[in-house]
Amino acid sequence: MKTRKFGNSTLEVSEIGFGCMGMSFGYGVIADHKQSIELIRKAVELGVSFFDTAEVYGPYINEELVGEALKPYKGKVSIATKFGFNIGGEGLDSRPERIRKVAEASLKRLDIDCIDLLYQHRVDPNVPIEDVAGTVKDLITEGKVRYFGLSEAGVKNIRRAHAVCPVTALQSEYSLWWREPELEIMPTLEELGIGFVPYSPLGKGFLTGKMNPNTTFDSKDFRSTVPRLSPENLKANMVFVELLQAIAQRKNATPAQIAIAWLLAQKPWIVPIPGTTKIDRLTENLGGASIQLHADELTEIETASAMMKPEGDRYSAGSSKLIDR
Repeated sequence: MKTRKFGNSTLEVSEIGFGCMGMSFGYGVIADHKQSIELIRKAVELGVSFFDTAEVYGPYINEELVGEALKPYKGKVSIATKFGFNIGGEGLDSRPERIRKVAEASLKRLDIDCIDLLYQHRVDPNVPIEDVAGTVKDLITEGKVRYFGLSEAGVKNIRRAHAVCPVTALQSEYSLWWREPELEIMPTLEELGIGFVPYSPLGKGFLTGKMNPNTTFDSKDFRSTVPRLSPENLKANMVFVELLQAIAQRKNATPAQIAIAWLLAQKPWIVPIPGTTKIDRLTENLGGASIQLHADELTEIETASAMMKPEGDRYSAGSSKLIDR
């Protein structure tokens, strides 16, 4: 698999990463531990060198899983994790003392000496972003962190943080189904030399074509609260899947592979992190890197999707409050 650099930084990783959250968190089921270990190691064998986790996934158990799975590959892969949620309480907590505590605990759970990329999971309105960036900068100086990242941060906070400690990557939702980052975020990232890590590159599974208007989710699956995935909105949003299916049929590919190939074609500093608990889906997702969308195909997608409007919000009202815009 080819590699990509995050903007102006020296952090170079596989052009497709692996989002590990779903193995331990979010979908109401904790995946089999042994199978998860095997899947993560299979990803390494297939060329993936960038793995994403967070203390809140579980909480804690996803970091432990990732640490165990990647132990044989120390120094050969890059691990990103995150701080910022008030685990055991409510809301956010990015106080400097909390950041330090989380970093130390993450190092132990991941069984590593240095976190490759440490994100602030969500911007904390009660803590100046300069204090957050300054704390991570100190951790970098101390050799406990290599690079600093933000997640779902708005332009103003990206600029303020970057002025204190260079931001290596921004992780935010981005896909053919959610293109808001193109308006202000991506031009800012390009200007400042910051990489972009799209999470939910397959629209929380919707863009794979495996859902239909009759799809329902378990009450413990976070997608059951996503307005965009309600039965009525699923029906209206199928036009996006139909577009991907039409391109996929001509390219002898799957809708998921076209969705990922489209993302990779947008900018050379974009590294999507699709997640899965199944080996066949892993190989399918990684196959998106080998698909070349030509200029006329990209134009076709752009023209068609410009006529489509996603129905429903991407998060519930409560979750949306934690996003900096």
